[in-house]
Amino acid sequence: MSIVFGPIPSRRLGRSLGINNIPPKVCSYSCVYCQIGLTDSMSVSRKEFYSPEEIVKEISEKVKQLHNANEQIDYLTFVPDGEPTLDTNLGKEIDLLKPLGIKIAVISNSSLLWDEDVRKDLMNADWVSIKIDTVDEKIWHKIDRPNGKLDLQKILSGTEAFAKEFKGILVTETMLVKGVNDNVESIKSTVEFIKQLNPDKAYILVPTRPPAEKSVVASDEEDLNKAYQVFNSCVNTVELLTGSEGTDFSFSSDAEKELLSILSVHPMRKDAVEKFLSKARSDWNLIENLIANNVLKEVKYSDNTFFVKNIKSKA
Repeated sequence: MSIVFGPIPSRRLGRSLGINNIPPKVCSYSCVYCQIGLTDSMSVSRKEFYSPEEIVKEISEKVKQLHNANEQIDYLTFVPDGEPTLDTNLGKEIDLLKPLGIKIAVISNSSLLWDEDVRKDLMNADWVSIKIDTVDEKIWHKIDRPNGKLDLQKILSGTEAFAKEFKGILVTETMLVKGVNDNVESIKSTVEFIKQLNPDKAYILVPTRPPAEKSVVASDEEDLNKAYQVFNSCVNTVELLTGSEGTDFSFSSDAEKELLSILSVHPMRKDAVEKFLSKARSDWNLIENLIANNVLKEVKYSDNTFFVKNIKSKA
C-alpha cells in the first residue's frame, strides 16, 4: 500500500499531498457517513504502523518527483484510512517533514485529544481540523459510533485544552446527517461548544461521497440554511462545504498505482477518474480490469457515479 497519494484537490487546503499513515481501517470511530466504509479494526490504542523514516522517505521522493513535474503542493496532509492520531510517531513525523518547507495539516476526528501526548504531537502542525459532529451523548453514539472505551466529556475537555494551546490554524468540522444531528436544538449545543474553541473557521459539511451506511442522507437546503444561521450568529467565520472538490487530481508516473492510492482514502466521481486517465494517457480498460478483479467497485450516490477501492483488496 502506498503511504502517499495525490496531490488531490482539497476544498479546504488547495493542492493537498495526502499521507496515509494508518492501515485500513483502524479507527476509534465507525461513523455512519464515512467515505471509506465501516471500521473493522476499532481501536483507541496508539502504536507504530510504519516507521517514521519509511514515511518521510516516501514523501520526500514524491515531493521531489512532483516538483520536477512542476506540480504544486500547498499542504502535506495526514488524512489516512483511519484516525491519524492513533499513530504514536505522528509528532516525530511532523518534525521530520518540516525541512521540506511545505505546510503540514492533520485532519482528526478529535477522539484522542483527551490524551496529552496526542495534543503535544499536534502542536507543530500548521493546520489542524478537529471534528465536532455533536456534543450530545446519544447523538454521538448514533452518528460517530465510538469505540466503547471513549468518553465524550473527556474528549470535549481535551479539545478545549488543545484549542487553548495550539498556535497554528485551527478549524472545526461538523458533518450534518438528515434526521440525526441536524435539528436546531442539537446544532445550538454544538455551536455553543465550538464558540469556546474560537476556531479560525468552522466548516459545516454534508456527505458528498458514498457513505458507510446506505441510509445516510445529507441534510436538505432548508435545514442547512438554519444550521448556517445558528453557526454564523456565534462563530466568527463559517463556511458551508456542500459541493465537490473538483476533478483536478495529479498524475506523475504510474497510473494504476497512483489511482489506487487516491481511491484507498478518497472515492472519486466518474468525471474525475476520466480526467485522471486522460492526464495519465491511459483508458477506461484500466478501470474495467480493476472492477473485474474486485479491486474497485462502482457506487451510485446522490445522482453521481463514484469509484471506491475495495478495502479487502490487497492491491
